[in-house]
Amino acid sequence: MTEIVASQTPPILHGPSEKERKYDRQLRLWAASGQAALESANILVVNAGGGTVVVETLKNLILPGIGRFTIYDDAIVEEADLGVNFFLDEASLGQSRAKSCTELLLELNPEVEGDWYPKTESNLDLAKLLETSPTFTMILYAHPIPQDVFDLLQKYGVEHKTPLVSVHSAGFYSYFRIRLPGAFPIVDTHPDETATTDLRLLAPWPELTEFTSELTANIDALDSHEHGHIPYIAILLHFLERWRADHDGKDPSTYKEKTAFRQTVAEGARRDNPEGGEENFDEAVGAVLRNIDRPSLPSGLHEVFEYEPKGFETKSGFWIIAKAVKKFYEEHNALPLSGKVPDMKAQSKVYVKLQTIYKNKARKDAAEVLATVQAASGGKDIDPGEVDLFCKNAAFVKLINATPPGENRLTKVFEEEMANDENAEVMMAPMSLAPIYLALQATARASSSSSTDILEKIDELVPGASKHEQVTKVAEELARTGGGELHNISALTGGMVAQEMIKIITKQYVPIDNTCVFDGITSRCQILRL
Repeated sequence: MTEIVASQTPPILHGPSEKERKYDRQLRLWAASGQAALESANILVVNAGGGTVVVETLKNLILPGIGRFTIYDDAIVEEADLGVNFFLDEASLGQSRAKSCTELLLELNPEVEGDWYPKTESNLDLAKLLETSPTFTMILYAHPIPQDVFDLLQKYGVEHKTPLVSVHSAGFYSYFRIRLPGAFPIVDTHPDETATTDLRLLAPWPELTEFTSELTANIDALDSHEHGHIPYIAILLHFLERWRADHDGKDPSTYKEKTAFRQTVAEGARRDNPEGGEENFDEAVGAVLRNIDRPSLPSGLHEVFEYEPKGFETKSGFWIIAKAVKKFYEEHNALPLSGKVPDMKAQSKVYVKLQTIYKNKARKDAAEVLATVQAASGGKDIDPGEVDLFCKNAAFVKLINATPPGENRLTKVFEEEMANDENAEVMMAPMSLAPIYLALQATARASSSSSTDILEKIDELVPGASKHEQVTKVAEELARTGGGELHNISALTGGMVAQEMIKIITKQYVPIDNTCVFDGITSRCQILRL
């Protein structure tokens, strides 16, 4: 008897590991694949500025488990540092700022590795560090920064195709700018679940049509329970057939026609259902305007289809997949089906069958795209999982940094922003933050003590910009701060920078395209594509 009981004892259920418990919240955000990318990342921080904003950024990368970081900072800790940098204490006075910050940052997460330079007078050379270290995943640097250091980092970014992030915080103002090596596609953009629904009701395939016919062939003769549990997809397909029969085979296309069609669907519900109404028909009525439409090509994917990859970009499997999806779209006038079916009132076995129909169609579409990919040069080396992910998210793929490398749009953007400001009061729109970026950029190489100096440098960047009143006000405020950092502004900015860096490292969600400016006086951000 004992042996029988023992043999029937279920296996021990293992709960989440210690690591899964530790990183539970972020695993929900970017899954195991994103966490693995984060843990394999190697970040270089070049701190030539005040020291606070990049340290706060690092804090927000270390806590979720960045793999490794290196701080390069040749400054010695002074009294002024203690008032703005949380990761320094009195024991740090007179010590290397890079060493002190690294030691205290590493206490946040023992799984993260960290290093600092220069350790001695002999390794002050940043160029040597870049040459001898493993390739960095990303480089983060703070302004103000010497021109030679800036040029060195730009050169490294181009040669190694490494994303660069610059950040500048002074007084109540800050900005950060992301420089990506070429166009940067994001497939896993995490769109809202409701936005990903593609039921393909105006172009059903044979299996879906057959499924609907079986459920609704004798719809008026169904008992109350069955009638009240027809999934709304089948209801809509059924009434679409009726509509076409009465309208020369045409679908409802205008708002007026869809409203009339919705009323037709509503009238199909039974008002005397003893089970308390027909929620499935209410769902169908609510889904008419959302789903009775032929999906158009999303603007983001259109940009991907039209973009011509250059140089090293062509080596990415992304573009082979994109070309295959474009071919699929041109042949079928539709994107590969995502296969997602929203929750709805239906009998369990019917709903499962409906899910299976959609999933099978999605697999079939993905298989067709995969065959095209594998037939292309280099396509056989592409992971089928990448093809499947692209097909599921095709409608929401985004291309960041499509602006040609080296193109400087500062003058054009500033003039556009100032022109918009002329109508800002009438349109009840906020004033542009472009003057803040311009003023901070004017002090990107060295802090200026007077507003006159700042305005002169602003005019060197954009001739005539100093004539604008808003630019003058910002310059005066920046001069008042003397280029000093405020911890709360730098901490907030560091949180935003870390968030965008994680998006790039994990290749998930949509990072900002180019530049984000923050005004701590009005607590407002603005994205500028420079």
